[in-house]
Amino acid sequence: MRHISFGIILILFLFGCATELTQETKPPNIIYILADDLGWGDLGCYNSNSKINTPHLDQFAREGMLFTDAHAPAAVCTPTRYGILTGRYCWRSRLPVGVLRGYGRALIEPERMTVAHLLKGQGYHCGVVGKWHLGLDWVVRDEYKDSVPSDANQVNDVGMVTEMDPQYIDFSKKPTDGPLNHGFDYSFILPASLDMDPYCFLEDDILVASPSEYTPGNDLNTGYTGAFWRAGKIAPDFDMVQVTPTFTKKAIEFVECSVEKKEPFFLYLPFPSPHTPWVPTADFKNTSYAGPYGDFTSMVDAMVGEILQKLREHDLDENTLVVFTSDNGPFWTAALVEKYNHQAAGTLRGMKADAWEGGHRIPFIVRWPGKIEAGSKCDTVISLTNLMATCADILGLQLEENQGEDSHSIWPLLSGRGNYQAPEALIQHSSKNYFAIRQGEWKLIAGLGSGGFSEPSLIEPRQNEPVGQLYNLKQDLAESDNLYALNPEKVAELMQLLEKFRDTGRSR
Repeated sequence: MRHISFGIILILFLFGCATELTQETKPPNIIYILADDLGWGDLGCYNSNSKINTPHLDQFAREGMLFTDAHAPAAVCTPTRYGILTGRYCWRSRLPVGVLRGYGRALIEPERMTVAHLLKGQGYHCGVVGKWHLGLDWVVRDEYKDSVPSDANQVNDVGMVTEMDPQYIDFSKKPTDGPLNHGFDYSFILPASLDMDPYCFLEDDILVASPSEYTPGNDLNTGYTGAFWRAGKIAPDFDMVQVTPTFTKKAIEFVECSVEKKEPFFLYLPFPSPHTPWVPTADFKNTSYAGPYGDFTSMVDAMVGEILQKLREHDLDENTLVVFTSDNGPFWTAALVEKYNHQAAGTLRGMKADAWEGGHRIPFIVRWPGKIEAGSKCDTVISLTNLMATCADILGLQLEENQGEDSHSIWPLLSGRGNYQAPEALIQHSSKNYFAIRQGEWKLIAGLGSGGFSEPSLIEPRQNEPVGQLYNLKQDLAESDNLYALNPEKVAELMQLLEKFRDTGRSR
């Protein structure tokens, strides 16, 4: 009996070791949640004086690692999304400045590998649910084929590109380029921002309902705030208020489908909120002290909470890497700061579209229980172009020379294992073609003014005055003391590095 008992114990021990080994080597599920226009100062875990309730994301930060110096590669929507999925700065693409609108053509090059391609090649079920904003190749009606504009991008005064008149489009046909052309197995998307037509959903690149009706727009005189959306084509029964809840529902369905398939999954979830229109559902109205924007942000927090709860229900917590971040800083004017006594960008200078910190320094929180230390904090400077290299690192893959040229793995920072290979510098880009380069505590902006929405936007330098801005962010996070004229050697060093990144076509 003793021999039998010992044998049973030995078998159970070996089975336990084998199970642990299987769990250790099983590739993690990956969920990348991208808020839209969420500020560094909106979440309680970043700003104790925030006027917005974000209990789920605050708890999420306590369970994972919070980064204090994370940056979008651009201060506006489209280029950041391009950088996340390709690991490449968007100013290297055909769209060096500006953002697409709902009729803009596909931006990601046909031969360009995306994070979805990378993970799909490793057996992942890959899905995108949310705001695409990377262009679609809509089918042009035969009678208008000669009317389509050339590849030259037409950028208006707020950096938006309109590449096609909607009357040219045959909405009865599936676009010839969409998420399914770029590595995704499933997609449920809004073409662009929630305040840009066409207002419609596409599922697996097929219109759920054609945008056959017309909206005159809403809150057009609010200065791009409130429940603002532009006039344009809209699908019947399209409800602005229900868009974010619909995306949450579809995201949960994707997770459940992946569980049934018993495949590791990658879910890219770019919420369209809290970008305008600020349209919280009735149960979130007046739940913050920052007006409709704050209420809408609280709703985003709750939607994230629903997704995290679904992971717990399916026992996926332990093997799911979840990232939460934002595509750029908030659209939050000085008048709104004064009205609500809420600083959406925290103590940072500027807002969305600016080369100043408020335009591109964003929340970035990562959780993977058992792999990333709970309640930890990282002050290292990072960029959202890091996703591709980080995924490759986790899976033990090597990127080719022409893949993720500006992507650097942050897995050593997250895991506390190995040496972090920091880039020589990071590049940020404003909405009006202002480059900013960051190396350590130093930041150079190649121009005067914000380069974006904050006034003054563009300043012509006077004779014998600095032509750019240089700040020591360790000593001056508010970017109030321009050291450009006092540090010509540092200026020359950073400008030379910026030119190097431009000329070589890569920073990795």
